[in-house]
This record gives sequence, C-alpha cells and structure tokens, in this order.
Amino acid sequence: MVDRLDNAFRFYQQAIALRAQRQEVLSANIANADTPGYKARDFDFSSALREAVGTGSVPRLPEVRLSLTSAAHIPAAAQGSAGAQLLYRQPLQPSLDGNTVDMDAERVAFADNTLRYQSTATLVSSRIKSMLAAVQQ
Repeated sequence: MVDRLDNAFRFYQQAIALRAQRQEVLSANIANADTPGYKARDFDFSSALREAVGTGSVPRLPEVRLSLTSAAHIPAAAQGSAGAQLLYRQPLQPSLDGNTVDMDAERVAFADNTLRYQSTATLVSSRIKSMLAAVQQ
C-alpha cells in the first residue's frame, strides 16, 4: 500500500524538487545582476524532469566527503539533494562588463516558475484531500 502511494506521488515529488532548484538558480541570477563577469545559469526543466522520472528515483548529486588534515578530525560525508545539469544562458544583449543576466528574462522566468511550483503544490494537495475523503467514507 505504501509503495503504491510512494509511486503515485513520486512524479510530484521530483517536479517540486526541480522547481525549487530552478527557483534558487533564477534567484542567484537576479541577485548577481550587477556582478561583473557573472554568467546567467538555468536548466531545461522538461528534460531534467524526464530524466528524473525515467530513473525511478530522485536524482542525487555525488556524495561529498570532507578532507581530513589531522588524525583528530572526524570523517564526514553528505549526500546531495535533487539536481539538474546547469547550463549557461545565451545573452540577448551582453553587457560590457561580461555579465549575461537579462533582468526582464529573469523576472519572467522567475514568475513563471513560481506559478508552476504553486500549481503543482495545489494539485498535490487536492490529490491528498481526495484520497483522505475516500478513506474516510
């Protein structure tokens, strides 16, 4: 039973995780709009979601291990969260300082991603409510 619920919500879990990651990438672009030499980044959401759904599990970044410089240090490792391949955005009008952030394009992408994130969360919420209603009857 739990496996079926997990499979039913796996797509939404991955979609929301990728939307959140894209929101962070777009926020970083907006925050660095005045940084000389900053290159705007983004990723293709549909191909990242297609890849995530095809693997059957949440995609992970490689494991990170701390370097030990003393025998007294405690070894530690961390597993990365959901990720997608970041690409550099091609500038429509590059600036003289090498910054490729186009604020109009970033704002539109940010607003679009926010709307899609909220709609996915609303859809998940309504599916959970309908399942709860079915269980209560």
